[in-house]
This record gives sequence, structure tokens and C-alpha cells, in this order.
Amino acid sequence: MMLPEEIKEKYGGLPYLTPYQSIYALTDEEGRVVELHEFHARGRAVGGAAWEVYHYPRTSPLILEARREGPRNIFLCRAGVCELDLIPGLAGAGLERVNVLEDRVELTYAGLAGGGVAATVCRGMAEGVLGMEIESLGGGARLGRATLYLPRLRKLTVGVDDTDDEERGATWAAVNESAWHTEREGLAAYLSHCIVQLFPQNPYRTTNCCSTAVVLGVREGAEVGAVEHFLEGVRKRTYSEEAAAAVHARMRPPEELQRFTRAAKSRMVEEEEAEDLALWLGVELREITGSRGRIGALAALGMGDRPDDAVLPYG
Repeated sequence: MMLPEEIKEKYGGLPYLTPYQSIYALTDEEGRVVELHEFHARGRAVGGAAWEVYHYPRTSPLILEARREGPRNIFLCRAGVCELDLIPGLAGAGLERVNVLEDRVELTYAGLAGGGVAATVCRGMAEGVLGMEIESLGGGARLGRATLYLPRLRKLTVGVDDTDDEERGATWAAVNESAWHTEREGLAAYLSHCIVQLFPQNPYRTTNCCSTAVVLGVREGAEVGAVEHFLEGVRKRTYSEEAAAAVHARMRPPEELQRFTRAAKSRMVEEEEAEDLALWLGVELREITGSRGRIGALAALGMGDRPDDAVLPYG
């Protein structure tokens, strides 16, 4: 296995190489599913990201879902091995193997021409990568194939609500800063931010009535420290006496939670409803300065992966 710095030393002088910005692999507890976050080359190559979201699901049955947010791709993959039928211009690259071990995730990519370059050294130089084994480099008309090694991370989604008062504060910003500082401390990878529009006629709202969810990728055993640091950051940025949070570690929100979010977007929801559902689903509700924010915090989890849908008002 070559380390990222060794890859840079050996191949970094090639004029057509451009490193991915960062790559992270989040898994469920059983290791059957991987949510892969790939920030494409230099964090700018939106075209490359769009190309992969089109091609990868068509060539690889291991990819269950694929979506793009700017230059970042999110692939939901199942563990396993498959054969790729690569066809120039039609099926240019894909994922051949997904292997989940106790402490790492192994991903084997293959691609033709430029897709092969992306499948190998461009990914191997990304932040978050442990290393890579390169079978063939790709480029020109050649096939590229390599296996990428990533730390195995747990997915934590944290919802927060009710951090501001009539004069000060902004929940989306307080949460963003708290997650960013948590990443800066090396406690988590801060992967996404989602504003969830709630029932705008809520009499307890300050103005816009929005809660916020973030996704963190955390090493096994480090979950408690990451969440505590994040919540402490929110507490320091809170002006409300009712700020609260909700935390869960599922790969996807269950349907019951999605229904709760839709309800909180369209009507008043009581604290008892949130408490009962959180207990039923095993979601942890946390008071930061108070309890009322638990409703919006829980509702944020139901659309924490759907930022474009989450901002829509209902009714």
C-alpha cells in the first residue's frame, strides 16, 4: 500500500493529475452499507462529479443510490464484489469491490482513460485516505484500477433548534460554526449541513422557524467526545433558554421520523409527541439550555440528507 504522500512524490509531477479534495466512508453498525462522500478534484471539478454520478450507478450494481451536491458526490453502496462491463463513452468507470473491515473500508475502482486516472492516483492523494494499491494507472486509452483504503467512520446526524432570541442569533450559523470547530479539533469529519423549514405559524418561533441538521463522520469509539464538543459549541453560541438537540446514528432516517418531520412542517407538534417517537426509535434527545427545541431538533433529522427538500415550506 502506498501512502498519500508517497503517491504525491511518485506521480505528483504528472501534468494531468489533479487530486480529489477529500473522501470519507461512513458505515452502518453491521458493515453492510457504506455511504461514500467524495469531494471531487480540488473541490472544484463539478463536471467530474456529474460524470461519475451518471456513470458509476450504471456500471456498478454495488451502488444503490447516487447524488451530487456541487463538486461532492454521495454514493450509497452495498458491500460485495462485481464485474464491470466498461464501454467507452457509455460506461466509463465504476466501483468493483466494497469491503468493510473492523477499522477500515476497502474500495476497488476501475475506469477507462481519464476515468481510470480518477479511479487511481487522483483519489489516492485525497485528504482522509489511508493509502492505495495501484494495479494500473490509466490515462490515454488505458484501463486504470486501484484499491483505496479509508478509515471506517460512523455516521452521526445531529439536529438542533431554538438557539436565538428576538434580537440575536441564527441557528444555522451557530450549528455550522460548532460543526466546523469540531472538525478542526480532529474529532469528526463535517460532511453536510441542512436547514429544515418548520411550521411558520408556530407562536414560539423567533422569525423564520427553521431547525438545522448536520452529518458528522466519527471514528468508532469517538462518538461521545465528538457530540459533546459539538453541543458545547452550540451552547456557547446560544441566546435562547430552550435550545436542544437530537442525535441518531442510522444511515437513513426511518419512515416514522420522516412523517414526524412532515408533520412539524405543516402543524404544531407537542413535546410529548417528540419524546414518544424518540424513545420508540432510539433517538437521543439532549437539552442544551432547555427542552422546547427538542421538537425542531428531532424534525431536522427526518430530512437531514435532503437539503433542497428540507427548505421548502408546507401549506
